[in-house]
Amino acid sequence: MTFSRRFVTLLCLSFWTYYNNPLIAQDSTQSTLPAIWSLQDCLDYAMKNNIQLNSLRLSRMSSEQNLLLSKAARLPNLTGSASMNLTGRKTLTAGGNMPYEGALSGNYAVNSGVTLYQGGYLNYDIKQKGLLTQVADLNVAQEINNITILITQAYLNILLARENIVYVRDLVTTSTAQVQQAQQRYDVGSIALKDLASLQSQLAADRYNLVTAENQSRLNKLTLKQLLQLPGAYDFDIFSPDTLVSSHLVVPLQDAQDTALANRPEIKSAELGVNVSSLDLAKARAGFWPTLTAGGALGSSYLKDPGANFFKQLDNNFYQQIGLTLSVPIFTRRANKTNVELSKIEVDQSKLTLKDTRTNLSQTVEQAYINVLNAQGQYDASVEQLRYASESYRIATEQLKVGVANMVDFLQQKNLYVQAFQAYIQAKYNAALTIRIYDFYRGVPVKL
Repeated sequence: MTFSRRFVTLLCLSFWTYYNNPLIAQDSTQSTLPAIWSLQDCLDYAMKNNIQLNSLRLSRMSSEQNLLLSKAARLPNLTGSASMNLTGRKTLTAGGNMPYEGALSGNYAVNSGVTLYQGGYLNYDIKQKGLLTQVADLNVAQEINNITILITQAYLNILLARENIVYVRDLVTTSTAQVQQAQQRYDVGSIALKDLASLQSQLAADRYNLVTAENQSRLNKLTLKQLLQLPGAYDFDIFSPDTLVSSHLVVPLQDAQDTALANRPEIKSAELGVNVSSLDLAKARAGFWPTLTAGGALGSSYLKDPGANFFKQLDNNFYQQIGLTLSVPIFTRRANKTNVELSKIEVDQSKLTLKDTRTNLSQTVEQAYINVLNAQGQYDASVEQLRYASESYRIATEQLKVGVANMVDFLQQKNLYVQAFQAYIQAKYNAALTIRIYDFYRGVPVKL
């Protein structure tokens, strides 16, 4: 085998391995993804790659094609036809014979037709398809809003778990130092064994809490990965903001509700739904009106015959036709009336849907408002609680160092501090999340 043939063979094998090895293909995909994600990175990636969102975008494209088809219905059509036929039969001659003969014939035509009047059906249909395209756009916007809230919640949960890990890891470090100090004091006989055992038990509990916190962090990252629909083997991290605003002025509820009802896509979609149903009713009523169409045709025919010229026959048989057709519905076995009544029901149903959507959105915004007030109240209380618990724990720790602390009192103060700090972290991120959700209903972009 020559060098050039070896080179070509190796090159082909390399391409085959690349395109048929899923691990290599996956690595290629992962290499384009960032190692550390900001919240905006997560949102931008989801806006481009989310499957449900892209499916809605494809539905929007389908609605646009239906609109173009509806507009084209007002244009005339044009069809051409050509046929060749071979006919065999017996023919009686003057001599009394009936020989079998074959005759070749052809027909050629061009036809066109256009609807001049159909009770306004075509115009109603164009308007309706245009509204449905707008509804498809609003469905995309609504899905974007839903994804934004879910990703923001998952992102903040990761930050919460990360801060909790740092806090619990510090507890483990402190508990380890306390056990070491207690061991030294026990060795010289200055504390009882039960006091040493109590600190060792507390260290084991802190280590257990650390494992739990780390596992919760992994689960929260998995939730965000699933929302972003990232590859399973891909590992990533997120940015931690320098500061996280957890408290600021809350806009009055009525202002937030008015803004949401005026701008949220689900409301606009429900309003367009009423208009779509009204156009369905207008289309149904158009069924009672006559339909006027215009049509025209050009054509010719040919019959093979000895002595007959093909082009001469086409010229002799060439015909032109133009005309109008009026179709009047007289008795449709209640089809038109039923369509009208069903469309009226659809209009009433769409109005109820709009009312229900307004009510649900108002209640959702009100619930978000209540959540903000509760979360900020809990945050303010947790800050104060943590301040007092930290001071009590600090005093108890100093007393433990000098050997004047009661072990039961010390562990009680430590547990109170642990509970206060966990309540503070939870309240901090809960307040941050609720205020962003509330502002998001007012149209404020989500930022950390």
